[in-house]
Amino acid sequence: MSRLVHLEKDYQELFTDLHASGLWHDGKEISDVVSDKTPAEILALYRAERDSSEFDLKDFFYTHFRKAPTREIDYQSDTTKPVEEHINKLWDILARQPEKVSFHSSLIQLPHPYIVPGGRFNEIYYWDSYFTMLGLAVSGRLDMIEDMIDNFAWLIEEFGFIPNGNRSYYLGRSQPPFFSLMVKLLADEKGEDIYAKYASAMEKEYFFWMAESETLEKDNQAVKRSVRLPGGNIMNRYYDNFHNPRAEMYQDDVELIATKGDEGRKTLLAIRSACESGWDFSSRWCANPASLESICTDEIVQTDLNCLLYGLEELLADVFMGLGETERAVIYQQQARSRIESIQSFFWNEETGFYHDYNFVKGEQTTSVSAAAVFPLFFKISTTAQAASVAQRLEKELLKDGGLLTTTFESGQQWDAPNGWAPLQWMAIQGLRNYGFTELANTIKMRWVDLNTKVFKNTGKLMEKYNVADTNLPSGGGEYPVQDGFGWTNGVLLKLLSES
Repeated sequence: MSRLVHLEKDYQELFTDLHASGLWHDGKEISDVVSDKTPAEILALYRAERDSSEFDLKDFFYTHFRKAPTREIDYQSDTTKPVEEHINKLWDILARQPEKVSFHSSLIQLPHPYIVPGGRFNEIYYWDSYFTMLGLAVSGRLDMIEDMIDNFAWLIEEFGFIPNGNRSYYLGRSQPPFFSLMVKLLADEKGEDIYAKYASAMEKEYFFWMAESETLEKDNQAVKRSVRLPGGNIMNRYYDNFHNPRAEMYQDDVELIATKGDEGRKTLLAIRSACESGWDFSSRWCANPASLESICTDEIVQTDLNCLLYGLEELLADVFMGLGETERAVIYQQQARSRIESIQSFFWNEETGFYHDYNFVKGEQTTSVSAAAVFPLFFKISTTAQAASVAQRLEKELLKDGGLLTTTFESGQQWDAPNGWAPLQWMAIQGLRNYGFTELANTIKMRWVDLNTKVFKNTGKLMEKYNVADTNLPSGGGEYPVQDGFGWTNGVLLKLLSES
């Protein structure tokens, strides 16, 4: 079994010196390394050797550390075969097993097998996994789905929540809460007894998102992930319990806040909160959409997050009612009703005919037009008229040749135009289907499938994200190069291809 390393605490100045050196293009490579020596041993060696005139930091690094293992980087695709065959083969390449050897790293060992996204991402990721599971179900890999859900339940028991990923540096934040949808997916395949198995874990996750919400008052508007809105209803925001530079992108964060003084800590919280949203990064989070330095994610109550928590409340109500725990069921029913009222009151804009996030500090909606507006349709929260209006704006402003844009703004960040992402295509397609907008749903599906398939035929790869505005160009933006693999793209594409 590996021994968990807390990077900044255990490696101290060695950790910061490595990141500050500029010798590595991607800070995550430093933070994911594996070593047979203890951090204390390596730190002592560094302190003893670093002042020597012959000392070479890169040599020292590769003497005492090795890269996190990856399997898919050298995988050769056969583009003459159907893409479905490629995906089914790739599941085993992207699978990881519990480690039996002893080493030191930032990786949190999980008790069961799991699927990683691929590329630079050699750990499980929370919200990615739901969309990966859509494809695993098509492949008949219910064993892997249940193993992954069991891992998430274990993480909830171990840490009180599901971290962003199974790394020590992700222990301050989660990701969009799709756990209940994973459980529902498995229950649809294996029967409703599954709900009883995971009821406790789902409820504990809910407690994480609502932690300390009972302390909120008129003059104490926000605590952790809970926000008291005008009128008294509690809604939620993305947040992070840590407010220091991210270990995986340490130097990027240090440089971003270098000139900000006391404001730097607030900027770091906003950056980390955006990472919890999964949309890292996007103009959606910025007061000035063209400037990441104006990021204020933690001041925003988000449409998608609150729809997901509504779905969790609704499922918990149904599960506890089925288990005969009527009082608990009624509490969750009331919470769900209250949340629907707030979603409609604070996110819906009658003038724009669209759902927008709400900045509770300014007391007004944000102006960003994003694919997050499909979440109320996915969870059947919208009225028929609202759904029609959202559909119209999606078709007019977000629909492009390769599928749906993430936002209408081109900022250079990866969760903005011209990029499209598999999870948002799926949520939109299903949301539109819920209200009978089948033609638009099928158009999005067809364009996305065609783009994915074309890129696979040309490159042998399924990508993390795609340029949906110009399907002849690769996607871009963000803090790292375009990744291939790729878990949620595989899952959504296989699911869409399996539909009659």
